[in-house]
Amino acid sequence: MIEDKSQQHTPLSDLGEFGLIDHLTKNLKIKQESTIKGIGDDAAVIGCNTKQMVITTDLLVEGVHFDLSYMPLKHLGYKAVIVNLSDVYAMNATATQITVSIAVSNRFPLEALEELYSGIETASNIYNVDVVGGDTTSSKSGLLISITAIGEVNKDDIVYRNEAKPNDLLVVTGDLGAAYLGLQVLEREKEVFKVNPKNQPDLDQYSYIIERQLKPEARKDIVKLLKDLEVKPTAMIDISDGLSSEIMHLCKQSKVGCDLYENKIPLDPQVISTCEEFKIDSTTIALNGGEDYELLMTISQEDYPKIKANPNLTVIGYMTEESKGMHLITRAETKIPITAQGWNALTD
Repeated sequence: MIEDKSQQHTPLSDLGEFGLIDHLTKNLKIKQESTIKGIGDDAAVIGCNTKQMVITTDLLVEGVHFDLSYMPLKHLGYKAVIVNLSDVYAMNATATQITVSIAVSNRFPLEALEELYSGIETASNIYNVDVVGGDTTSSKSGLLISITAIGEVNKDDIVYRNEAKPNDLLVVTGDLGAAYLGLQVLEREKEVFKVNPKNQPDLDQYSYIIERQLKPEARKDIVKLLKDLEVKPTAMIDISDGLSSEIMHLCKQSKVGCDLYENKIPLDPQVISTCEEFKIDSTTIALNGGEDYELLMTISQEDYPKIKANPNLTVIGYMTEESKGMHLITRAETKIPITAQGWNALTD
């Protein structure tokens, strides 16, 4: 993709580090009142006002988190922003600024990084965040992207992972499992392409699940929705490593148990049909797939009437006493202990 000889290739050495930063960030405009000073000084300056600041960082590494043989650089830049903003929204906060740091090998020309930053800029515009700094350096092992996201939230509105109570409802946004299946389709087509480079895959029937993998969205809308509904979750987390792992995080932090109902887990029809094609269990994919970037939360039963008719929110279980443990209640109404089998970046 980045070796296309029909495109212009400008060596990064022609610009130097500071010239590169100036070039890539020249179109970024300040959008947030709290951004006092953005790119151009030793540090960004952000006014806190009367709110609390939340900060989160994610690192994406080529060959571990993404494969450039099917991940367009513009999509990669967009996704790198999204995975960080999702963590901010999981605190019930509003994302306001990001910093972007990249390490890049000399096989990437300037035009490749322009594509990457185009995705970053698009995400920053759509989600109304300012790019206020970062760093660039060389790499001997491909491309690395580290983004730090900053957000703000009123002290009384912030939501942690550790305040879930027994009898709270377990609620999830959107649907689950699509991103993992999108990855499986892309990996399959990559292997087909290796055997027959002239083969052009028809991916129309997989459009939803592939988009969920290559261009996910963070649930900024849920923070506003919850405020409009006058619902404050007792605990919340984003689903990056799989539903089972995130449930276990909530239970461990809040010292509670959980009953999750298999027949309540929301699945897109394309997920169900693709699971049938691959001969894999859709519940297993929803529990362990990861990269959905939906929000998992617990809410008081008193708030159920406020959310019950909302299509963005699905009740999938409830919290129990810690001593009762964490269980999946199957369609056959048997109890199976929930185990964490989600994606682990530290394993091969």
